[in-house]
Amino acid sequence: MAHARYTLLQRLIHWVVAIIVIGVLAGGLTLGTYGFDGLKNAYGIEVTNFVYKYHKTFGVIILALMTFRLLVRLTQGKPDYDPPISRFEASASKAVHALLYAALLVQPVLGWLATAAGGFPVEFFNSKLPGLIGKDKALSETLYDIHGSVGWLIIALLVLHLGGAMRHWLINRDTVMTRMSLF
Repeated sequence: MAHARYTLLQRLIHWVVAIIVIGVLAGGLTLGTYGFDGLKNAYGIEVTNFVYKYHKTFGVIILALMTFRLLVRLTQGKPDYDPPISRFEASASKAVHALLYAALLVQPVLGWLATAAGGFPVEFFNSKLPGLIGKDKALSETLYDIHGSVGWLIIALLVLHLGGAMRHWLINRDTVMTRMSLF
């Protein structure tokens, strides 16, 4: 029996973003734990520059993919739950997804602005992107603090998202997981 699924494009974007987000969160936690000097002292300047460059690069990629994902979602919609889920589950799912979309769109922008306000290059692989705002140390520190808090929010939302998915897969044993599975 065929079950309602997201389009292949929606499923591919979901899983690509999921993999990149895990990597970016790991990099962000490393940067937040060590800081620039701590990371440089522990692993050297080459590793430090690598972690910063690719944290920024993949943050920009997440911003682009999430913008595209939102447009695709708005134009292609989503499949119905088959069988239907409870009103509470539907509301919780909608809230977690909306917050995840918002956080994954806002987070890279915060990082971009914090980096620019700190007077640092906004890197995309080996290119420099425009900073968008001028140097302002106090603003940079505030934006980095918010960027870190949103990172923790994303982790909390991912725990809820994964918990809900596991509940449907392992406990309810319903077809919710097939909506986003690649195969």
